[in-house]
Amino acid sequence: MTKTTGTGIGRRDLLKVTSAAALISAVKMAFPSGAFAQSAGPEVKGVKLGYIALTDAAPLLIAKEKGIFDKYGLTEVEVIKQASWGATRDNLVLGGAANGIDGAHILTPMPYLISTGKVTQNNVPVPMSILARLNLDSQGISVAQEYAQTGVQLDASKLKEAFAAKKAKGGEVKVAMTFPGGTHDLWLRYWLAAGGIDPDKDVSTIVVPPPQMVANMKVGNMDAFCVGEPWNEQLVNQGIGFTACTTGEIWKKHPEKALGLRTDWVEKNPNAAKALLMAVMEAQIWADGMDHKDEMSTILGKRQWFNVPPKDVAGRLKGNINYGNGRVVENTGLEMKFWKDQASYPFKSHDAWFITENIRWGKFAPDTDIKSLVDKVNREDLWRAAAKDLGVAAADIPTSTSRGKETFFDGKVFDPENPKAYLDSLKIKAVA
Repeated sequence: MTKTTGTGIGRRDLLKVTSAAALISAVKMAFPSGAFAQSAGPEVKGVKLGYIALTDAAPLLIAKEKGIFDKYGLTEVEVIKQASWGATRDNLVLGGAANGIDGAHILTPMPYLISTGKVTQNNVPVPMSILARLNLDSQGISVAQEYAQTGVQLDASKLKEAFAAKKAKGGEVKVAMTFPGGTHDLWLRYWLAAGGIDPDKDVSTIVVPPPQMVANMKVGNMDAFCVGEPWNEQLVNQGIGFTACTTGEIWKKHPEKALGLRTDWVEKNPNAAKALLMAVMEAQIWADGMDHKDEMSTILGKRQWFNVPPKDVAGRLKGNINYGNGRVVENTGLEMKFWKDQASYPFKSHDAWFITENIRWGKFAPDTDIKSLVDKVNREDLWRAAAKDLGVAAADIPTSTSRGKETFFDGKVFDPENPKAYLDSLKIKAVA
């Protein structure tokens, strides 16, 4: 077993996820004469970063716990728990200098919604930049135990009759997500609509912060929810509900959270932004080591971070899924990916899908210039520069800003070169 200290990446870990060239660079960087030390140091020693208690915040928490930020000259980084995505937004609008935060572990669509003023007070735009993706896959759609007899899994249509029956008796069908227009909102809507359930007409959509999902379902406040881990696994471990599907089953290797920062902070501190990126990328490489998952689950479970039993984190982190409805599947390939499969690189084509889906549901106008908006917010160029300094092998750096066409579980295809064709192919949507 490779032992990894707070000073960097173990040899075996790097060999697992990248090439020998990267290994040589990483070893050099363990010393003051490393690649980053040769360039200008960061303009500031600290940055205030927000996070929500979700497993995909791991790169920030691991970088803090293992001293990786310190290694890149960022010795005063604060990683601050946020109560909700609404609080994350409000603190980003304030900014670190005004007792808010400079950046965050964030739902990928949020920097676009904040930059355009769609979700800010008085619709005032606050320019944001996406510097990296934090992970792929491993969110879940969970359903209350009372619907177990429907046999619902990936096909949401099995809930249609049960939902209609509840409404006919005067009940309200509530489905929860974490932020309007955010990833969980979009996964839930996609799943329901693919099953013929209109998320705007057939159910009531409510907003619940991730750590409060399980408690709310326990007292009957919702019929279904979409959230990241460890909350779906905790729900199953407590016997309150079951997972109908994971989001990786809806769209395999889908993008999820991002590292988002205020654009003014990035522009004022370009070297610090690069140092931050390098630290987060190193933490992502460590987090992808399968032999680190138990240690990682223990770290994340700590009172100061998530305050949950490590077992609530561990299973799905490894790709072992107990759905809670009699299905237990090992080695699914649906584990959260932090580095492999180019998880860290922020493909512009993926951001284009999120904006297109938010056009679908009325968050953005139909005539939104998707490409222009993505080019403004997505700073994949900064990721590439950091990857080069980190010594990431050329083979591990995408040659294009697009991953190409993406196919969903229901056969729908998103071509980033033609978002309108994708929108036109969808039957249930808010736009005409």
